Amino acid sequence: MKKIGILGGTFNPPHIGHLIIANEVLDALELDEIRFMPNHVPPHKEKSEEVTDMDRLAMLENAIAGNPSFYIEGIEIERKGTSYTYDTIKLLKELEPANEFYFIIGADMIEYLPNWHRIDELVHMVNFVGVKRPGYNENTLYPITMVKVPQMFISSSMIRRKLRTGKTVKYLIADPVVKYIKGNGLYES
Repeated sequence: MKKIGILGGTFNPPHIGHLIIANEVLDALELDEIRFMPNHVPPHKEKSEEVTDMDRLAMLENAIAGNPSFYIEGIEIERKGTSYTYDTIKLLKELEPANEFYFIIGADMIEYLPNWHRIDELVHMVNFVGVKRPGYNENTLYPITMVKVPQMFISSSMIRRKLRTGKTVKYLIADPVVKYIKGNGLYES
């Protein structure tokens, strides 16, 4: 049996905050691996059409390269449609019944849990792992293991704004991701 962390998101683009969260949870909970799971259409966000699913996958591959405990889980992008965590975890458990899954969420999502699709069933299928995010409350009635991670005020939307205005993103995203973004003309104004 493997203990597998799942970090979902749009990863548009993936940044250092994603990598630090994954690494801290991997270490704190002694997981075997972390899978970064880009969603196709998140139920709580508008999807930007300027960056394709393939671009997001390529940026993620560049971001995690070199860490033998980090993988990409493409199940939601392959499935298409709205990405409900319940459906994804149900499918992962069918495909890998021996493994135990830990679904990593930020405090912004902890506040939103009561609105999640089939949340009362989902909490019995997966271990929720919460990480603090500045400005959010992590109090909830749902069972969540909290992991302390360094607090950073980094977001993909902030990085996109910096890229559109020609500002530096050095140290905010991995150099191979910057190279991919520039080489493919992503996030230009």
